[in-house]
Amino acid sequence: MDLTKAEPARTCPLCPRLVDYREANGSANPDWFNGPAPSFGDVNARLLIVGLAPGRTGANRTGRPFTGDAAGRLLYDTLLKTGFATGTYEERPDDSLVLTDCMVTNAVRCAPPGNKPLPEEEITCRPFLTARMQALPKLRAIVTLGDVARRNVLKALDLKANAVEAGHGVIADAGPYRLFNSYHCSRLNTNTGRLTPQMFEEIFLSVQRYLEA
Repeated sequence: MDLTKAEPARTCPLCPRLVDYREANGSANPDWFNGPAPSFGDVNARLLIVGLAPGRTGANRTGRPFTGDAAGRLLYDTLLKTGFATGTYEERPDDSLVLTDCMVTNAVRCAPPGNKPLPEEEITCRPFLTARMQALPKLRAIVTLGDVARRNVLKALDLKANAVEAGHGVIADAGPYRLFNSYHCSRLNTNTGRLTPQMFEEIFLSVQRYLEA
């Protein structure tokens, strides 16, 4: 396995627990994608959005990050509103959605049981995140969706996990990039009001202002 590549192989064998879960999902749902969800978006993006991991019935099913679940509806609706996407999001990978100046990826590329990757799985998958950032020649801004994404981005940049403090709306430089922290756009956060569509949209408007400055 080449850990300098930005995308793992479809049958990546590195995390035994995730492989077992992937194979179990494949047996139960052979028509699903059931593999490491590849990054999606503009290869010349100045913005990279980093989530936690594919959802079992979201990206693990469809093969595209944040596609097919509630989190994806809020994310892509917000990107369309703020000019980082065009087309129509229809919760399937063959819709007309196109990301503009933006790419979406995950800290852990395979769906974990209970949506919770283990620390060793984060570590094992982290070289792909480092390589993904390095492969974007114009990258300037990173939006982290949730605390796990924040910590993994910082560690992927060889920084301490507390180099940028946690919290929604925190903006700070991390290595050569400007980091924008957001609560994860999960149904749990939106249903409880912890994250509102307006709060989420303001994150991307802040990125827009930064990139246009």
